[in-house]
Amino acid sequence: MPVFQLSEDLVFPDVELATSEGILAIGGDLSPERLVLAYKRGIFPWFSDDQPIIWWAPDPRFVLFPEDLKISKSMKSVFNKGAFEVRFDTCFSEVINACKTVDRKEQDGTWITDEMKNAYIKLHELGLAHSVEVFKDDCLVGGLYGISLGKVFFGESMFANESNASKVGFITLVQHLKERGFEIIDCQVYTQHLESLGGIEVPRKEFMHYLRSALSADTLKSKWTTIFN
Repeated sequence: MPVFQLSEDLVFPDVELATSEGILAIGGDLSPERLVLAYKRGIFPWFSDDQPIIWWAPDPRFVLFPEDLKISKSMKSVFNKGAFEVRFDTCFSEVINACKTVDRKEQDGTWITDEMKNAYIKLHELGLAHSVEVFKDDCLVGGLYGISLGKVFFGESMFANESNASKVGFITLVQHLKERGFEIIDCQVYTQHLESLGGIEVPRKEFMHYLRSALSADTLKSKWTTIFN
């Protein structure tokens, strides 16, 4: 299967034309317009500093339905202790920078380039990218960020400098999204961490069906500071 080279035109090939690994296209740019179009078409960027922009549409797709969120007894105990405070959209740049620099057991280096970081900061300024921030003793110890369109949240990355901090942030986010009728959370690719919270793999065709349905709703386009906090 060929990998498509994007031009300056804001177009993407159909996701069914992706390679077996999930690569659909290379090139283009990370403008807000192209990124929004990509997410609406079930596509996301994922590349390293030494690579061109690579656009992905993997099959299967890893997702979480808000109603299927799993909260273990140990996590319920963490919440009951009240050691963490969760905020929204109060320090987006700090969250994405932490996701960029934190060491991960499953990864060698980071895929969040400076170009990627700046692109999502622009989306945040437009009210489309949001951060979930987990504080302990008024210190940022975990969090995540992603894109919100329609009734879909597209998760991008998370970090934790304290045990369970990212889980607290993610669980709190899912609970808020469920209350506001969000239909699906796109986790992109499998991780054991999110599987333990209810994430599952679905065929790409099925994901695209859910995506089209959820995108028919209005986007909650604003800072989530006052909405969720």
